[in-house]
Amino acid sequence: MRMRTLRRVGYVAKVFPRLSETFIVSELLAQERAGLDVEVFSLRPSVDRGVHDAHARLRARVTYLDDGDPTLGALLGELAAAAPTGDLEAMIALVAHEHPREVAQALELVRHVHAREIEHLHVHCVNAAATVARLAATLAGITYSVTAHAEDIFHEDVTRKHLHGVLTGASAVISVSDFNVAHLRRQFPDVAARVHRVYNGIELDRFPFTFPAERPPVISGVGRLVEKKGFGDLIDACALLAATGRDFKCRVVGQGALEDDLRARIARHGLEGVVTLAGPASQEEVRAEMRSAAVLAAPSIVGADGDRDGLPTVLLEAMALGTPCVATGVAGIPEVLQDGRTGLQVPQRSPVELAAALGRLLDDINVRVELAARARLLMEERFDVHHNVAGWRNVVLKGVPDASRLRLC
Repeated sequence: MRMRTLRRVGYVAKVFPRLSETFIVSELLAQERAGLDVEVFSLRPSVDRGVHDAHARLRARVTYLDDGDPTLGALLGELAAAAPTGDLEAMIALVAHEHPREVAQALELVRHVHAREIEHLHVHCVNAAATVARLAATLAGITYSVTAHAEDIFHEDVTRKHLHGVLTGASAVISVSDFNVAHLRRQFPDVAARVHRVYNGIELDRFPFTFPAERPPVISGVGRLVEKKGFGDLIDACALLAATGRDFKCRVVGQGALEDDLRARIARHGLEGVVTLAGPASQEEVRAEMRSAAVLAAPSIVGADGDRDGLPTVLLEAMALGTPCVATGVAGIPEVLQDGRTGLQVPQRSPVELAAALGRLLDDINVRVELAARARLLMEERFDVHHNVAGWRNVVLKGVPDASRLRLC
């Protein structure tokens, strides 16, 4: 069957933009630079304060789908109006077990797909946005693909039925680490051939390398204040370091549900003058924080709910900047942080070993410099966003058949 090259792609997001999801906007910018025509459809607007400069550079149109709750009568009427030749029964069967809001958003997305001649949909995270993309693509007779990350595949609330349904219908499944790919292939062997690893990339020219030899004794932590980030262990490790009489500071950048708990933990240890919860920040502010730190700590853990990091983008950004990293061996982290070569690795939930590794990097300039230099080389070899997004296109956008599939509306 003859194939044609895709040129217009719609990205579907649950919320756009999000300060914590720099990888999405970096990918979009790289797609635009390569000449791909992209649009963004978001199920709801962001409540994050401020945006990154990367969002200002994005040319793609962003459309927010109606987030209202449709009545059953209105939804049935819209389905009936959309069905061209008595396909209402097939449409109802497709959407019968989905949330009415997501069905309505999928129908709205179908109208945009037709009006704007979008040929493919891609979605980051196997969440409600993936459901909307799957329904819309099926109804419109186009293909869709998905990038699976972490919470969307590991969290205990993720149902096997939902995950399998999205992956089964996708023309390609991307994930961000070999660890994730192996997990998905084990869980769903029937879709294993369509699951591929494409690392998140970063805009290396936006993360210039500097040697960390003369940086002040500052430990940086960046991420959402949620269990899987392990910031409670970081605070406990700082207490151990402070007990040795060390003069250092620790700044944790981010926001999240555990903010009050972490503040209480800081107070219990008497670390108010040592550890600061700095709140949310733009990518530019995060970059400045990391460039001024002697070390970045990423003490990720597997949470009680099963959630874990896939491969934290902040590690890639710190390593590109020349900030040596200490991290745990959770999920895909060892694929980038090679112990003793590109960073220091410690066991999860071990404040004692975390404190020892942080202390080593605070004390030893030579180790900091050696790890930072090798980490930057790895970023240049394997994590340049333009190279990695080219790999994404090779996997996802090989083409679609000239003959259209069944279009239900």
